[in-house]
Amino acid sequence: MNVTVDIVGEETAEYDLPDDATYDDLIRATGYHPQEASALVDGAPVPGDRVVDAKEVQLLRLIKGGATDCGA
Repeated sequence: MNVTVDIVGEETAEYDLPDDATYDDLIRATGYHPQEASALVDGAPVPGDRVVDAKEVQLLRLIKGGATDCGA
């Protein structure tokens, strides 16, 4: 199954997954851990253990690093 994944604020890419892949599997395929990202279908989060049933998925990173201003 081919799935288009839009990683919010980053990139969009195509992933080829087995037919029984879950949303957690999809998150891992993008290089992230399920604890640091959520899969969204039509703007709503989907359970990680649910089998992928959408052709287009958004991936929202829950943890993202950034610059800090330490006053130096």
